[in-house]
Amino acid sequence: MTLDEIRDLLEADLIVGENKIRMNIERAFAADLMSDVLAFAREGSVLLTGLINPLVVRTADTIGLSAIVFVRGKRPSEETVKLAIEKNIPLLSTRYIMFETSGRLYSKGIRGSVSKVE
Repeated sequence: MTLDEIRDLLEADLIVGENKIRMNIERAFAADLMSDVLAFAREGSVLLTGLINPLVVRTADTIGLSAIVFVRGKRPSEETVKLAIEKNIPLLSTRYIMFETSGRLYSKGIRGSVSKVE
């Protein structure tokens, strides 16, 4: 699924990242704890989160996430947006809650970074 298709499915606003709108996405990870993201998310995944501070972008950059979708209508700070532009990480915002966002993506073939921890 492309990032553009994800934007349409989630009725999301693209905040930054127009240059990557045709990027293919196969996996997602949903969390508000960046320690969980660091421990379990896989490179290339899209991150679904309600956190809007620069740490989210730094975390995504550290592990090579493809994009960030802010849920619950959250909008990132100007500092977060500037960092995302610098790191070339697309940011989107959807009004759907995290559960609904995850379900919509899953129903269209997006799978989790991990399905179960050992």
